[in-house]
Amino acid sequence: MPPRSTAAGESRPVATTAGPRRKRHLLRNSVIALLLIVVLVVGGTWRWVESRLIHGDALSGAADTPGETYLIVGSDSRDGWLDDGTEGARTDTIMLLHKPVNGPVALLSIPRDSWVDIPGNGSGKINASFAWGGAPLLVQTVEQLTGLTIDHYVEVGFTGVVDIVDAVGGVELCYDSDVNDEKSELNWTAGCHVADGATALAFSRMRYSDPLGDIGRTQRQQQVMSAVVSAILSPSILLNPFAAHHVADVGLNAFRVDDDTHALDLAQAALAFHSALGGGAVTGTPPIATIDYRVDGQSAVLLDADQAPEFWQQIMNGEIAAGTQVGGLP
Repeated sequence: MPPRSTAAGESRPVATTAGPRRKRHLLRNSVIALLLIVVLVVGGTWRWVESRLIHGDALSGAADTPGETYLIVGSDSRDGWLDDGTEGARTDTIMLLHKPVNGPVALLSIPRDSWVDIPGNGSGKINASFAWGGAPLLVQTVEQLTGLTIDHYVEVGFTGVVDIVDAVGGVELCYDSDVNDEKSELNWTAGCHVADGATALAFSRMRYSDPLGDIGRTQRQQQVMSAVVSAILSPSILLNPFAAHHVADVGLNAFRVDDDTHALDLAQAALAFHSALGGGAVTGTPPIATIDYRVDGQSAVLLDADQAPEFWQQIMNGEIAAGTQVGGLP
């Protein structure tokens, strides 16, 4: 199947003093929130969104930890909610979005090949927890790893990524190397391009042609997610009721959420994602010891157990400065 892509460019805002920047961000997010209310509530869409959300068992019921934490997962399941631990379901994307009581939002990618303790199952790659026990076991595994209680679980099917990107007219993505990757079917010319849905999916899944492997893939996945959210929150979508309804319709077919997550929670998550686009969030991965940890005849990502306790405590409390890139290669 031939891959696809087209070309475009990018720009980045320049900050001035901290005070005016905070005011601009506050104003921007207030306007975005108002637009969401206009589109979803005044437009009569809010109840429709609520009625279309697909819910399922995912949360552990663990005691609350400070702040609010979303677990966002990209899976290849196509047959509905996997609450029975269906063997073979996989997840390529595991993101943690944490909004502390004070301090900046943190948007972190946990490499899917991270070697971790899986409750009741010994040790394995973190995405195996999803294959073995569906959303509930993945949530328990992430909570044990991070010390953060998951408040909201959001699962996006891979086919949904294609549909959502196409619904917003494509998204601009950037990668600095030429790629012709047979496994992901990504054919990419170095630079920035406007990618359609199939290309964006291949872009987010490619790793064998990336010298950074799973780490590089997590960076591209964050880029795709950020680009999609930015497109959805653009005036061309929010101020066009027909476009907004179409994107919502397509998006809702792709989402699965826990029993306690509702339309407002998804809107708040979208706003938190959007705030990260301007450099106002802590982004990256947990501290990594090595990306080539050999165990049981396979290669895995070994997280840094020595740095982990302090790192996750700082994330929980919002103690890392906004705009900081964390984790990555040792």
